[in-house]
Amino acid sequence: MLNFVTPSSSRRFGLRAAVSLSAIALSLSACDKKTAAQGAPPPPQVGFVTIKTQPVTRTIELPGRAEAVMTAAIEPQVTGVLLKRLFTEGSEVTEGQQLYQIDPATYQATYDSDVATLAYDQASLVAARAKSARYRPLAQAQAVSGQDYDDAVAATKEAEAQILIAKAALEQARINLTYTKVLSPIAGHIGASAVTPGALVTANQTTALATVTQLDPIYIDVNEPATALLSLEAAAASGQIQLEADGTAPVSIKLDDGSAYPIQGKLQFGEVTVSPTTGTVLLRALVANPKRVLLPGMFVRGELTEGVDAKGILVPQQAVSHNTKGEPTVFILDSGNKAHLTVIQTGDAVGANWIVTGGLKPGDRVAVDGLLSVSDGGTVAPVDETAKF
Repeated sequence: MLNFVTPSSSRRFGLRAAVSLSAIALSLSACDKKTAAQGAPPPPQVGFVTIKTQPVTRTIELPGRAEAVMTAAIEPQVTGVLLKRLFTEGSEVTEGQQLYQIDPATYQATYDSDVATLAYDQASLVAARAKSARYRPLAQAQAVSGQDYDDAVAATKEAEAQILIAKAALEQARINLTYTKVLSPIAGHIGASAVTPGALVTANQTTALATVTQLDPIYIDVNEPATALLSLEAAAASGQIQLEADGTAPVSIKLDDGSAYPIQGKLQFGEVTVSPTTGTVLLRALVANPKRVLLPGMFVRGELTEGVDAKGILVPQQAVSHNTKGEPTVFILDSGNKAHLTVIQTGDAVGANWIVTGGLKPGDRVAVDGLLSVSDGGTVAPVDETAKF
């Protein structure tokens, strides 16, 4: 039996086919949009801090060396045989303490002789004055010649001069006798003795008998670059940096092994000349050293507090990277949450932050976390982490 397709049935079939094709197209379009929406990654989450001004204490760490405040080389002032050493090597001595005894016999004899000479001259003066006093009225009465009176007066003056000479000789003898007792001119730590009893020592010899070094307090000499000093002075002059009222600054000491010295020092003065070889200026600090931890010649590092910047800006070190030129850079987030790579200028480190000297202003949002997923000009999902820093 044959089936014939009528025109009306053909139209119905075409209409159903068209509807089916439209439905398929719409379904495919919806699938494409859904796939596109599912494939677009969301913007990366990036933690940021908001920049603000705050008081920042400016410090600088410089290499230095410990130096004794006073050092005295013990040298004999007179010649003689050394009889005794009166101290223990490596001990503490006081100012005026006797350290050595030089044989005083010859100096004692000279002193005694000068005492006698002075006594003789004083007796001669008495006789000369008496004779001059007797001759005066006799000369006026012309009982003696004027020449005899003049000679008596001159003899009196000569006797007075001899007494002055005798007193000077006696004082010199006394000084030499005193010098046979070798005393310490300062208090401090005394080192090894270069001589032993029985040795002949001479006045003004080049070899010191021993050396006394004052260790408490002690100097810390550090060298600051002249450019850094000029920058500090300019900042202080402009009011950006405020120094202490007396113009001094505290100094913290780090030992050569990296440990901190427990007592803080005080900057005393700075040299007025710049070293032509190093381009640095010598700064000297004074620090207490009661336990003798610091020794002359020891290498240390001095951290100087140079002043306080009342409107300082800090940025976390983890936010700072460097470009191919070596310049420090950060990502700043704009109001549309786009990141912009920005070159900044940094100074010294303060804890885990850098001091910012240029390139940032209060209110800037700086990326600190998720930096690996940030690109210049890219959009991010910002997360405020200011409270963490």
